[in-house]
Amino acid sequence: MDPYTGGLFKENPFSTKRNIECSVVAVLQARLDNRSLHLIPQISRVLKKNDIHELIFTDQEKTGPGAIVNRIAYIAFVEIKTGGVMVMGDEVYWKNNLLGTVAGFDDTHIPNHQNIILYSPKISTGKELNIRIEDQIIISSGQEDTVK
Repeated sequence: MDPYTGGLFKENPFSTKRNIECSVVAVLQARLDNRSLHLIPQISRVLKKNDIHELIFTDQEKTGPGAIVNRIAYIAFVEIKTGGVMVMGDEVYWKNNLLGTVAGFDDTHIPNHQNIILYSPKISTGKELNIRIEDQIIISSGQEDTVK
């Protein structure tokens, strides 16, 4: 049984985790109002080093596991430079600016890539934001353990 769909977790099971570092490999420029992305019930996904995944904005409120997302703006494809675990609510940064928070995941294109949906009250395409190839994207929970 999946512990998420079975309701076994009463709170986020992740105590601390490291940041995930990414590099932009493709900048996107499209918007849709009828995309119909079906977010999976799980709140987390593992992102492996060297894999490539897609970042997508939505401004739809009450977006989360199990939701259907229609209004989107495509941001970019990113290559994972430092792998880790991404969890709903993680913050995604570009040039030290908060892009949005992880709202959920759509498996439409698996095994090719994961759609990672970010919530932001204001959405823009990657082109509109002037994101560039090789720009760094950081995914952070704000809970990173640091070893000294």
